[in-house]
Amino acid sequence: MRHDKAVMVIELARRMAASAEGLTLDEMARETGVGRRTAERMRDAVILLFPSVEEVSDPPTKRWRIRGGLSAFEQAPTTTELVELSKAAQALRVSGEPGRAAALEGLERKLKSAMRSTTLNRLAPDLEALVRAETIAVQAGPRPSADEAMLATIRAAVLAQAPLGFTYSRPGAEVRRRTVAPCGVMFGRANYLVAADRESGRIQTFRLDRMSAVEAEAGFAPPPEDFDLSVFASQSFGIYQDEIEDIVLRVSPEGAAAARGWRWHPTQTLEDQADGSVVVRFRASGMRELAWHLFTWGEQVTIVGPQRLKAVMAGELAAARRALDTAP
Repeated sequence: MRHDKAVMVIELARRMAASAEGLTLDEMARETGVGRRTAERMRDAVILLFPSVEEVSDPPTKRWRIRGGLSAFEQAPTTTELVELSKAAQALRVSGEPGRAAALEGLERKLKSAMRSTTLNRLAPDLEALVRAETIAVQAGPRPSADEAMLATIRAAVLAQAPLGFTYSRPGAEVRRRTVAPCGVMFGRANYLVAADRESGRIQTFRLDRMSAVEAEAGFAPPPEDFDLSVFASQSFGIYQDEIEDIVLRVSPEGAAAARGWRWHPTQTLEDQADGSVVVRFRASGMRELAWHLFTWGEQVTIVGPQRLKAVMAGELAAARRALDTAP
C-alpha cells in the first residue's frame, strides 16, 4: 500500500517535536524508512508547514526540531492508539502491576482531557466497542512483585548514577547487604534489578521480591560505559543470565507449523527439513528457563544441543520425578 505523503510529513513533524535535541537528515531517513533525498524533501515540507522549526548546529552535522510541540489538531491520537494504551494498562493490572498500570491509565486520562470534545465524541463509540471486544488472557505462573516505593528509589538511583544499597535474601544462601551500580530494571515473569558489581564491574541480576531496605547511597556509581540493557536482556532466553550457548532444537512435523510462528529468540533461524520438521537455532543463556519452556512442547521438541541444556532438562525431570515419588 502506497504511503500518503501528507501523513508521512505529519509523522516526521511529530518526531521532530518529540526530540529534545532534534533529528539529523540521516535519522529522519532511518525513522521514516525513506532515502536521504526523500527525507530532505519531507524536512523542507515540514519547515514550510511549521514555522517554529528550529535548525540546531551539531558539528559535523545539523539537526532540526520543533520547539513548543504541536497543536491538538496534529497530535490527536487515533482509536487504535487509545485502544492499545488501554490494553497495555490492562495487561499490567492483570499481571499484578497496579502501580505501572495506574501510570498508563493516568496518561490515557491526560490524553483524553487534552482532546477536543468533538474529536473525543467521534472516537468514543469505536473506542468503547474495541475495548469491550479485546481483553488480556490471564496466564498461569507467579505474579511479579513491583513495590512502587522500591521502583521509585531504583529509578532515582539510576538517574543520579548513585550506588544502590539493599538487603538480599534467596533460598539456600546467606542474607547479605549489597551495594551495586544500578543499570536498570527488567520486567517479566519476575522483575529484576540489573546492576554492576562496583569492584569487578560484572553485571548481575537481583529479583525485586527478594530485596528489602532499598536505598540510594552517597557517591557516584555509573553503569559500565559500554553497557546496553536491551542487548543484555536479549542474550538470555528469559531473564536469568548465565553462559551463552548455541541452541539447536528439532521440532517434529506435528509441531512445525507452530514452531514457525513462534518467536523463540531475537537471534533465531529456522531451517525446514525434508521430513517436515524444523530445526531452530539461536544463541542464548538461561538454560533453566529454556528447559521449563520446552516442557510445554512435550514430545514435539528434541534437544540437539548443547549438552548443558540436555543436562539441565534431565535435572529438572529428575526433580519432578522425586517430587512425585515422595507425594502422599
